[in-house]
Amino acid sequence: MTQCPCGSETPYSECCEQIISGTKPALTAEQLMRARYSAYVFAQMDFIFESTHPEYRQNYDHAGTKEWAETAEWQGLEIISTHKGGTDDSTGEVEFIARFAEKGTNREHQEAGQFKRKDDRWYFTEGRMIRKKPLAVVKIGRNDSCTCGSGLKYKKCCGK
Repeated sequence: MTQCPCGSETPYSECCEQIISGTKPALTAEQLMRARYSAYVFAQMDFIFESTHPEYRQNYDHAGTKEWAETAEWQGLEIISTHKGGTDDSTGEVEFIARFAEKGTNREHQEAGQFKRKDDRWYFTEGRMIRKKPLAVVKIGRNDSCTCGSGLKYKKCCGK
C-alpha cells in the first residue's frame, strides 16, 4: 500500500483518497488541508476546485494549476498549527509548509489557509502567505562576556 503524501503515515487508500473521491467528507479543516495537498500531488484539480468555497472560485486557473501540480516534485507537507477548524467549528485556520521542487530548485510554500464550513462541508477560502522572519543580529560588545560560555570577555576570547 502507498503511504498518503499528506504525512499522516497511513495508507493513501485509508486517508486522503476517500476525501478526494467523495466517499468520506473531511471532518476538520486540517483533514481538508491534507487532502488538498494530496490532490496537488496526484494532480486532482477537480477536487481542488470543488473544495474551494464557491465565493472564492472566480480566479481559479484550472489548466495552469494542473500544469504546475504535474511538473512540481512534491516532497512533503508539514502542519505547523491549527486554530479552530474542528467538528463543531464553522471556521478554521491551518498553517502549513508544503515542500516541493520546481525545475530542480527546492521550494517551501508556507501559508495560513483559511477554511469555512458551509452546509456541513469544509471549504478552503483563501491563504495568507507567511514570510520567513529575518534572523536577528545581536551585537556583542568587546567587554561583554563571550557567547561561547568560557567566562572570558569577548575581546579576550572569540573576538580576538
